Amino acid sequence: MKRIATLAVFSLAAAGSPAFAEGPVTPPHAHDASTAQATAGQVLNIPAQAQPAVATVERFSTALVAGRLDAAGAELDPNVLILESGGAERSAAEYLGGHAKGDAAFLKTAHIQLIRRTAQVSGDLAWVASESELHLSKDGKPVTVLSTETMLVQRSDAGWKIVHIHWSSRTKAPGDHH
Repeated sequence: MKRIATLAVFSLAAAGSPAFAEGPVTPPHAHDASTAQATAGQVLNIPAQAQPAVATVERFSTALVAGRLDAAGAELDPNVLILESGGAERSAAEYLGGHAKGDAAFLKTAHIQLIRRTAQVSGDLAWVASESELHLSKDGKPVTVLSTETMLVQRSDAGWKIVHIHWSSRTKAPGDHH
């Protein structure tokens, strides 16, 4: 179950650009600082100045879901710190050489529904927080996993790069809300 939780947490990143059984779909973005209603039940609060950072997160997620690890890695700072399920990966090379392959394989089996995303920019740093539900099958039974993700993205001469990711998730219990 730890691996499902770990991957579900990651899937929140993928939820930025929900790509799953029916194929990739890019959610609409708010073009100002107001909260935008996107698809049914989805809430986005993305100020215009945060859109480039959010686009970086979405490119990373889309590439990972597609199994394009080189493209996913291009969005990561070489010294990215990834925290999930009590563990840490301290570089892009460590993540891409390890958990990324399993994350990509898992995400191909899940339908990810982005519920809420918010972002803020301060100088050359931005944070992007997402909440999602992952719908999958385990032992032939449907399972829903609640997933949260925070990504810290930094602007540099190389553009926006992800410098920190924190993924967290748990199986949805009856009566849970997003």
